[in-house]
Amino acid sequence: MALGDLLRHATLQKFARDSLLRMEAETAHKATLNALKFGLVPAGAADPANLATRFLGLDLSNPIGMAAGFDKNAEVPDPLMRMGLGCVEIGTVTPLPQRGNPAPRVFRLPQSMGVINRMGFNNDGHDAVARRLAGRAPGGVVGVNIGANRDSADFVADFVKGVVAFSPLADYLTVNVSSPNTPGLRNFQAEDALRRLLGAVTEARAGQGRQTPILLKIAPDLDEPQMDDIARIVLASGIDGLIVSNTTIARDAVAGQENATEAGGLSGRPLFALATRRLAQMRLRLGPDFPIIGVGGVHSARSAIAKFEAGANVVQLYSALVFGGLEMIEEIKSGLSQAIAAQGLGSVSGLTGTAVADWAEGRGAL
Repeated sequence: MALGDLLRHATLQKFARDSLLRMEAETAHKATLNALKFGLVPAGAADPANLATRFLGLDLSNPIGMAAGFDKNAEVPDPLMRMGLGCVEIGTVTPLPQRGNPAPRVFRLPQSMGVINRMGFNNDGHDAVARRLAGRAPGGVVGVNIGANRDSADFVADFVKGVVAFSPLADYLTVNVSSPNTPGLRNFQAEDALRRLLGAVTEARAGQGRQTPILLKIAPDLDEPQMDDIARIVLASGIDGLIVSNTTIARDAVAGQENATEAGGLSGRPLFALATRRLAQMRLRLGPDFPIIGVGGVHSARSAIAKFEAGANVVQLYSALVFGGLEMIEEIKSGLSQAIAAQGLGSVSGLTGTAVADWAEGRGAL
């Protein structure tokens, strides 16, 4: 691309990003989904060979994924991967369609590149999402994040329904017990409840023709004994991986900022330090080989590298794209590839866990 073309492309990207930031947050999100649906977002560059990653037995062209919440209803997983992501996690999906909480329910914190949401698992339900996934051409890695309906009488049964519905269609499943926006959901991180839930979902998977990998997504708002319990149960359960972490209900990192007192889960850059420390602490508890996705506050190449150094095998992002635009994905991949090469490593796996003790003790820094 000639210099003039590059400048015009950068100007258009900035115009699009600035235009979206002037919109109400949820309206801007819908506009971005529509742009992806209609092919208005350019395809990403070919990935450098040193970004190729194998995770859960799946081949990824790069280890940067879209976190759940962006594409709740499996409307744009393929455009997202064409744009340059190595994997996409859709959802959270509940058995029955659900409207979620009343709007407004998404709030930007521009001073710190943060977002607070209290969406409440708004989605089209199992049937509609399963039809979309069944209709896409094979290719790429698509995970499905499953949850429970807010008014369900049996949350465990809802998760089992998710395993049955999406085992034939997903490359992996994520059991989401960590959203703060469904009352009672985080109670399933407690020892007895988590053991019962993971037992039910692994038993349900055993009855399917395809043994789809199952991951558990946990909150960052956990203390040391809770992390001990979760690690012990996860290792005994037969599930395949962990995602650290969901949004936080803490507000220490954004005290006094615009919208900081809104109810809901905080994500984006203010979550980075807490989520990355929890990632490292769970890596120490689970050992060097257990698959972990690191998510929470990734906003630059350096922050993605730090997630790997803290113990991640794959990282996901979402909220930072609100402020940095979708082009941030290429910037992160480029910086990650350069860091791998500069350290004389063959792949991103050489970075995983290299600074885990520092991050676990809160000494990690960007």
